[in-house]
Amino acid sequence: MFVKKRPLFTAFLVLFAIFSSLSQENQRPNVIVIITDDQGYGDLGITGNDQIKTPILDEFAKQSVRFNNFYVSPVCAPTRSSLMTGRYSLRTGVRDTYNGGAIMAPSEITIAEMLKKGGYSTGVFGKWHLGDNYPSRPNDQGFDESLIHLSGGMGQVGDFTTYFEGNRSYYNPVLWHNGETEKYNGYCSDIFADNAIQFIENNKDNPFFCYLSFNAPHTPLQVPESYYKQYADVDPSIAFEKNNSARRKMSEKDKEDARKVYAMVTNIDDNIGKLLKKLDALGLSENTIVIFMTDNGPQQLRYVDGMRGLKGSVYRGGVRVPFFFRYPARYKGNKSIETTSAHIDVLPTLAQLCQVETPSDRKIDGKSLLPLLNDKNVDWAGRSLFFYWARRYPELYHNIALQKADYKLVGQTNYNASIEDFGLFNIKKDPNEQQNIVADNMDLANVLKNEMDTMYQELIASENMVNQPLISIGTTFENPIILNRNDASGQRGIWDQEEIYGKWEVNIKEGTYNIKFKFIKPVEAGGRMFLETGEVVNQMKNDAKTDIIDMKNVNLSEMKGSLVPFYMVQRKRIFPFWVELERIK
Repeated sequence: MFVKKRPLFTAFLVLFAIFSSLSQENQRPNVIVIITDDQGYGDLGITGNDQIKTPILDEFAKQSVRFNNFYVSPVCAPTRSSLMTGRYSLRTGVRDTYNGGAIMAPSEITIAEMLKKGGYSTGVFGKWHLGDNYPSRPNDQGFDESLIHLSGGMGQVGDFTTYFEGNRSYYNPVLWHNGETEKYNGYCSDIFADNAIQFIENNKDNPFFCYLSFNAPHTPLQVPESYYKQYADVDPSIAFEKNNSARRKMSEKDKEDARKVYAMVTNIDDNIGKLLKKLDALGLSENTIVIFMTDNGPQQLRYVDGMRGLKGSVYRGGVRVPFFFRYPARYKGNKSIETTSAHIDVLPTLAQLCQVETPSDRKIDGKSLLPLLNDKNVDWAGRSLFFYWARRYPELYHNIALQKADYKLVGQTNYNASIEDFGLFNIKKDPNEQQNIVADNMDLANVLKNEMDTMYQELIASENMVNQPLISIGTTFENPIILNRNDASGQRGIWDQEEIYGKWEVNIKEGTYNIKFKFIKPVEAGGRMFLETGEVVNQMKNDAKTDIIDMKNVNLSEMKGSLVPFYMVQRKRIFPFWVELERIK
């Protein structure tokens, strides 16, 4: 029987549909950013590697908007600071991965702080690498929940809770949960993913930001045997040689490293699968932005889709990474965007989508990707991206690049080089950067070099470069405090050496302290322990062979500057592995 609809009822249905649509449009999305460590562009099936098993991420990429020309910094800490702030890393104080240069200024506003101010719950799981002490830890920078390892990687010198575990550092680790040490069971990637999933479940009823930052497949290359067995008989050189612009051959070590990396990535793939299934089970998939990306190119030689360069290089192999963006409530998937985009674009994009304010009191280098996502005609041809990498500070015209539209100027030369010594590449016609066209395009090269010079001078003069972020000692926020090797500066390349000059840049609160100095190996008896803080030098004799020396009831004055500890014995000057300071009054 046909029932004629009444006009008022029809109008009600129309209005209900409109308001329902508006409600969904205005509902703020959850945000999950997944980033892996040293996974290159070629370490996925979807990017052409037919030897690696990444079925979850390959399918996720097909469901996503894929930004096919997405760029990051050549190494990890700079990428992470730019991702978190929307700013070039040098503006944030991050200039290195160690040497005291991986501490982000506490004045920076992170995605977590921005979203937390807008009512989001925030959590980080995995690698932070932007400062291990107050006031630069995740919990100081906007994260409600924090489960991390220290420094640039588990098993590295800065992560002293796992360093001495050697080739078992990725298993059953001691991690840092909300600033306190806690023992965990299992493999690191599983631990970080499981805790991220628990955070999502705990915050399912309110908007949340989850930053799942895997430390894999960074070295040391450790992976469960069940995953390694999937690649034990694979010859990674077959994929590598299909499109090998470097014309290099993989050594047996390269091949074995690649097998382990592939196994670690497959484990990550499985963990991302668990997370995506949890979103489905909780009914959150539609209204959750999920981003997948990596932090730089591969550290070891392996398939990278023919691009020139690896991690640390400003060539595309070092800085071009996959970037998949899925938000089903707003955007259909299986779409590719070729416009150049970068890590600095993530913060302004999320600010718009989550309806929160972008920091307005500082320069944001990134652009919102919404116009591209919304299929609007935008002209970004005039946009430039600046790349560099060197230990300690940028080196003029060495491993430095400026990319604009289809062209990229690369400096791998001297501070006083002429323009003929630079590389100029048309990356649209020559994506593997093999044909230097500078000789035939001198005017264009000079224009790009002038812009490179301007950007270089602006960035090295940034406030947080001129005045390095300091570690605060003696506060109630972190007492005792342990200074680790990752944040030590001094001699270039300071790492796990014993006889080396080292120091930490600190802000000391006046008080009385108990201080503990830990050494990698026991030091000989009969030497003296020194602690220099500005013009004050405290010293004491040590009468025992030991790996720990205690100085008790040390009066320290208020000071901003270098804290310099060393042990003198038999004409040797030995730098501690870490230093613990506890303010007792």
